[in-house]
Amino acid sequence: TNDLTQLQQFIAMGLQVIIKAPITAIWAITKIANKGWQWTTATAVAVVVLIVMLTFILLMVQPRFKKIQSLTDRLNLVTRENLSGIRVVHAYNAEDYQNAKFNKANKDLTDTNLFANRVLALMNPGMSFISSTLTLAVYAIGAIIINQATVGATRLTLFSDMIVFSSYAMQVILGFLLLLIIFILLPRVTVSVGRINEVLDVDPSVKHLDKTEGQTTEKGVLEFKDVSFRYPGAEADAIHNLDFKAQTGQTIAFIGSTGSGKSTAMNLIPRLYDTTQGQVLVDGIDVKDYSQKDLNNKVGYIPQKAVLFSGSIRSNLDFGSTPSGKRTDDDLYDALDVAQSRDFVEQKDKQLDAKVAQHGDNFSGGQKQRLAIARAIARKPEILLFDDSFSALDYETDKKLREQLKEQAAQTTKVIIAQRISTIMDADLIIVLDNGHVAGQGTHEELLKSNEVYQEIAYSQLSKEELAE
Repeated sequence: TNDLTQLQQFIAMGLQVIIKAPITAIWAITKIANKGWQWTTATAVAVVVLIVMLTFILLMVQPRFKKIQSLTDRLNLVTRENLSGIRVVHAYNAEDYQNAKFNKANKDLTDTNLFANRVLALMNPGMSFISSTLTLAVYAIGAIIINQATVGATRLTLFSDMIVFSSYAMQVILGFLLLLIIFILLPRVTVSVGRINEVLDVDPSVKHLDKTEGQTTEKGVLEFKDVSFRYPGAEADAIHNLDFKAQTGQTIAFIGSTGSGKSTAMNLIPRLYDTTQGQVLVDGIDVKDYSQKDLNNKVGYIPQKAVLFSGSIRSNLDFGSTPSGKRTDDDLYDALDVAQSRDFVEQKDKQLDAKVAQHGDNFSGGQKQRLAIARAIARKPEILLFDDSFSALDYETDKKLREQLKEQAAQTTKVIIAQRISTIMDADLIIVLDNGHVAGQGTHEELLKSNEVYQEIAYSQLSKEELAE
């Protein structure tokens, strides 16, 4: 949105006017004081009429400018959708439909802008009319006073006062003319400031401690104790009574249908949300008792959608801070080896210093995912969280990566969310989720024998012979 731009313009231009306009008006008033009550009354009437006019215009345009900001957001949203989804639009021959959406959003914004600016356009002729009428009134009053004077010297003094008063009365009006700029900017900036404050006043739902409470006696141990979580406003728990414990180096896997609560459960570990009930313990300490920095140092998180930042491969792998300090090239290449990324990185002319475009658009989906995995591994955390982070990998690369993880990160606890049975078959503990409830826990062999939900997922992907291998 353009809320910050509106605020910047107001500060840059408005402050100058706010300082200059009152000084000009007060200076002019001191010069014309005691020159004649008739002229002073005429000036006061002009100022009152001016204030009434500006108040009326402000009341008319203020609601419109509030609407303009929301309509601008709508137009920006439609434009972003059209640009980001342009291939889908072309594929479905939906150009006319999307153009109609854009034209409607554009017309709504244009019509509202036209109304507001037409009302504001009344200011200039209104100010000109008031200033011209005041000048005419000063001269008319002066003519009457001068005509009533009998002495020539008195008439000359009155004529001089009339000219001086007319000049300084215009300075008073000029002060209000300068304030005109404020009245043009004020309606928009008040709306923008209100919207900015709405964001700034939002209290974070998760509040971290400045310092971790307690001392850890374990390393890489993750435990869920009767954990339930419900999103605000939801009628049912997204996670209900989840309970398990992972020892150092173990692999825990979550599997289930879409919307079963897999990602929600994982998001409770780095404390992206707080549990509604129960505890999530990392190394024997509740995640709520960790400082944000200490908790993040223990956990390496690879989100479902790989995120790369513009810069170089090196800057993406050596991202953020860790207790071990800056990572060497050997550390980065070791992480690339585990993530099956070294081959395509070494094919680049500058290798680790090769350019990464915005959002990593110069890499394929699988390459971005492997680089994101390498970045997490390079931090050498105690716990690695893979939120369906193998989805863009082919089966062979997936298998090699898991084998390397098992060998090179043997002391790292791994939590994996996957849709493919082949990705989690070797896990020490598989948790089957169904609509937020635990439908089963155990190894692949145990669940394949006794759990209907797991059997349904498994047999839909692999044959009995493949599952038995």
